[in-house]
Amino acid sequence: MNNTSLPEFEILDCTIRDGGYINNWEFDTKLVREVYRALSKSGVEYVEIGFRGTEKHFDRNKYGLWRFTPEEQIREAINNIVGAKIALMADYGKIEIDDFCDADDSVVDLVRIAVHKDNLKGAITLLEQIKEKGYGVSLNVMGYANYSENERRCLLDLLKKVVLDYVCIADSYGSLFPDQIRPLFEPVLEIPDIKVGFHPHNNLQMAFANSLEAIRCGVHIIDSTIYGMGRAAGNLPTEIIISFLEKHGSDRYNSIPVLNVIDRYFVALQSENAWGYQLPYMLSGMFQCHPNYAKSLIDYNEFTIEDIWKALNIIKQEDTVGFSKSHLDELINQGVIGGLSKVTNNEAWVSDNAEAAYRRVIGDPNVPYVKRHENRDFLIIANGPTIKAYAPKIEKLITKYSPIVLGGNYLGGLFKPHYHSFINKRRFTSYIDTVDPESKLLIGQYITDEMIEEYTDRDYEKIYYIDVLNSDFHIKDGVITANCRTVSVLLAGVAIAMGAKRIFCVGMDGYIDQKNKGFHFYSEKSEPEDKELILERHFWNQKFIEQIDEYMHDNGKEGLHILTPTSYKSFYKGIENYI
Repeated sequence: MNNTSLPEFEILDCTIRDGGYINNWEFDTKLVREVYRALSKSGVEYVEIGFRGTEKHFDRNKYGLWRFTPEEQIREAINNIVGAKIALMADYGKIEIDDFCDADDSVVDLVRIAVHKDNLKGAITLLEQIKEKGYGVSLNVMGYANYSENERRCLLDLLKKVVLDYVCIADSYGSLFPDQIRPLFEPVLEIPDIKVGFHPHNNLQMAFANSLEAIRCGVHIIDSTIYGMGRAAGNLPTEIIISFLEKHGSDRYNSIPVLNVIDRYFVALQSENAWGYQLPYMLSGMFQCHPNYAKSLIDYNEFTIEDIWKALNIIKQEDTVGFSKSHLDELINQGVIGGLSKVTNNEAWVSDNAEAAYRRVIGDPNVPYVKRHENRDFLIIANGPTIKAYAPKIEKLITKYSPIVLGGNYLGGLFKPHYHSFINKRRFTSYIDTVDPESKLLIGQYITDEMIEEYTDRDYEKIYYIDVLNSDFHIKDGVITANCRTVSVLLAGVAIAMGAKRIFCVGMDGYIDQKNKGFHFYSEKSEPEDKELILERHFWNQKFIEQIDEYMHDNGKEGLHILTPTSYKSFYKGIENYI
């Protein structure tokens, strides 16, 4: 390499393998062929052309061809193209030695095995067996930044005793900054007779900077992908590192073939299946955790960044490997996120601060509105599309029964409730300015006084509730235990605490059978789009609506009636029956 201060190194492009996380490895063979042709012309030394997997571990009906990458398919893709060496990757535990033929019968030059720290010895043993078949081999170490000092020493001791061609350190969560590179890589680079690689991710927009620092440290091979294509925030863009080398005098690489294939294929691919820097991936990089944790929390469109920050910090401290949806659900259901602290049924709160918060709510809640409107009718105005369509009839209902009216979030000036409530911080900050001046503010206790006073100077009362999904509906001293994912359900509890004899609900349309109508009478950005989250919310709400109705009947009240069309069918009465 001429006229540059960088040491010699190689580039391994893993577009088809890592980029396959974006489109489930559904690459057309023609595209793979053109990618290989372009990368070969560009001077890239290795092209990782896919994963090696088998039907024993992966269903062919669920994954594209390049999650399996059989030998004959590779030959078809590279036929008559003289170019880069071929690499394959496999996940340890999902591959066996018999899944590789002898290297003499294969066009593959390098086999890389990705492994978590718990399986290093087994992965090294497998790589030694693969090497005996004639392949070059690489141990790809995932999550290395999260290794303890002792775990790093153990890895180094293992590597000194084996004969491998490469060890590749992956910045799995894109959490590294350039000043962390040298301390991580220098001890590995001191091991004789093994080349060291680096697989960067771009969660913090540091993939390029980290790669340059790794190269300056002496790393022998760098992973990259065309257009940065890869899971979450993506990877080091191949065209960027090549262009940089060209600009600094290298005559070894040529960016034009890669730029052409981007123009022909990858611009359209990205418009169909987005990847690249986004807020969830930045957060996962900051907290060194799987990107699906941050993405899932943001997809709820319910939690503030402070809430998410707190949750990811807990996940980081737990040193969680990979992503567990059930673990995330547990954190949410226990009230860790957006609530006071981690609580479960019949368990004490965990920390001193949580204990103080618990006593504040349960020991001396001082709920101001208990029995304030004893034996009155109540009307809860939710935000479903039906409140706009049924507005005239709702006004007739209000005129006829003079109920205490409770509303939440955005009402668009359609109605003037006696009480206007917020329990979601995002919606509070978005809609507090739309509340009618004559409405009394009711604000959930998890929205801090500091936040409230930052956005309004109005008087307000606090709603005290325990946000734990795996508990039954209950009211004690005005403190409500209920599903607090939806403000209208919580307001039913408030109505009971205030003394309701009967509760009418409008706009409580539900979260199923709303495909064409949407969930609100207005455009609500802070609403989950994930179908599973939507269904989960619907059925939790239904459970608590049933319990609220039963609670009222058990206490000699009439119960809860939904008067506008709803998917909570058993509670639908029809507003015409009351006006």
